[in-house]
Amino acid sequence: MKPKINNNITCDKNDWRFMGQDKYLKEVELLYIPYERQSETWDHDHCDFCYKTFSEFEGDQNEGYCTLDKKTWICEQCFNDFQKMFNWKLK
Repeated sequence: MKPKINNNITCDKNDWRFMGQDKYLKEVELLYIPYERQSETWDHDHCDFCYKTFSEFEGDQNEGYCTLDKKTWICEQCFNDFQKMFNWKLK
């Protein structure tokens, strides 16, 4: 794994977690909410940057930032690291 870059300072697109998410996450509104499973068969999601697991299970991320449709999740660390680069707005 490549070393972590503090992307909130550098806005470096060479950060290993940056994979073109700016195409769909630039300047979007985000919610900070507890994770809730989408259905009986869909019980987890992943951070769109670092792939940490979001679920209702102990040991996983149980709350975080998500798009208004609750389809894209971002962990607190990645939110802090990419907030400046993506210019997110909290709702």
